Amino acid sequence: MSFSSSPRLPSGPRRRSLLASAAGAALLVGCSGGSDSGGTEGDPPAADRARARAARDSEALAGRYASVMAAHPGLAERLRPLHAEVVRHAEAFGSVRAASPEASGAAPSVSARAAGPGDGSGAVPTTEKDALALLAATERELADRRAEALLKVPGELARLLASVAAAGAAHVYLLTEADG
Repeated sequence: MSFSSSPRLPSGPRRRSLLASAAGAALLVGCSGGSDSGGTEGDPPAADRARARAARDSEALAGRYASVMAAHPGLAERLRPLHAEVVRHAEAFGSVRAASPEASGAAPSVSARAAGPGDGSGAVPTTEKDALALLAATERELADRRAEALLKVPGELARLLASVAAAGAAHVYLLTEADG
């Protein structure tokens, strides 16, 4: 019995490539988690800086999601679960600002600093399609940066970075697929 291929071609990465990326990251982390490659004096501050940067990046991304949901209410239902996951990522990295007292609602409040980078790129595009493309590009860049950073930090933080990078890659797929 032969199976015909779907006429719809996915616009983003395929599930297999996402799973392969996550598995590869897990293998890298598993191989490097045994011992740290530097002295004990310099590593904790580097790990602390990496964790703080990851928390800030997740806060900024959560702010970007909140801004897009506020500017494009029609996307809120689609983006709300991704936003909530990004907030949980920030909390996992130690952020206290990402947590919001609101249990539900359209978009949790986010500090002005987390609304977007200071270079003015925090503006939300006027069309929903462009706003989704902006979020996907931001997620992709952040996932790539985290995948690089996980090679330079100790085991547990590297595993967390790998997990969050894999989730970011999945978010890219969800943001780029046609009509969710």
